[in-house]
Amino acid sequence: MSDHGSAPAPAGDAPCAGGVPFSFELYPPRNARAAAALPATIDRLAAAHPEFISVTYGANGSSRTSSLDVLRYILANTSVSPMAHLTCVGSSHAEANRLIREFLDAGVRSFLAVRGDPPADAAPGDSGLGDLRSAGELVQLIHRVQAERVPYEELLVPGIPTAREVRTEREHVRIAVAAFPNGHPTSRSASQDIDTLLAKQAAGANLAITQLFFHPEDYLAFAQRAKDAGVEFPILPGIMPVTSPARLRRMLELSGEDLPSELAIQLEIEPTEEGQREIGIAWASRVVAQLVAGGAPGIHLYTFNQHEAVLAVLERTGLLHSASAT
Repeated sequence: MSDHGSAPAPAGDAPCAGGVPFSFELYPPRNARAAAALPATIDRLAAAHPEFISVTYGANGSSRTSSLDVLRYILANTSVSPMAHLTCVGSSHAEANRLIREFLDAGVRSFLAVRGDPPADAAPGDSGLGDLRSAGELVQLIHRVQAERVPYEELLVPGIPTAREVRTEREHVRIAVAAFPNGHPTSRSASQDIDTLLAKQAAGANLAITQLFFHPEDYLAFAQRAKDAGVEFPILPGIMPVTSPARLRRMLELSGEDLPSELAIQLEIEPTEEGQREIGIAWASRVVAQLVAGGAPGIHLYTFNQHEAVLAVLERTGLLHSASAT
């Protein structure tokens, strides 16, 4: 529970119905100080009983070791399922195969497969892609590696010490993909974004997580279009409490989303850090409440490697209490 979670919900933050799952995203620590602080953050997030905690992975393997370290910490020290990010950018087929096996061997059974952005030093027009050209191909590769890795399992037959039974069903692997409520930057139309989701579904994806957005109607309209088109897997809305003007600018730079003018103005005119933090939590809480009321199957929270704000959002919307009670 957040240290600030007991604050009353602002007007408009109607509590959500209980029982809605939530999840978190972390990124690997970028220096020794961040690495020392991250375990405590993971412990606090895990204590909220999320569905999973995802860990990002940099292009060209830039955070391979640190990503795996974080995933292993989650596996060894919590009861939460970790989700490993994988990207197509800068990876050969053999390298991707090897990395997937490494994650599976560590105990990871959930993945987020994304095409990925080109490296910062890529030449104009260079996608940075290796052998894998799309997230759908990466989804197929994950399934193939898992199938090859454990083609079947032998079980002891009770009462017959020398006999073995072959179990052919394989362990379930959760593979999420990215979704873009306001369109992918390279998409030519809204229908192309839905077609891409359908292709990922056909490849074997069984979950989607959206890029950041700021208005619940953007997600709700997109999710309905996807459902009408035949997308069957859950689409989780991705939300981040934006607690400073600098963070908002950074998020817009990374996502390409349009400036949410009302939120931007509120953050800019508020002179104190605590006031800005409250604005960001209140905004995210209102969005989450409306998403859940609109039928979202869960909430995925981008944490920025800090637990206080996301836990405050969950508590204000009633999700944290319901999770703790189950």
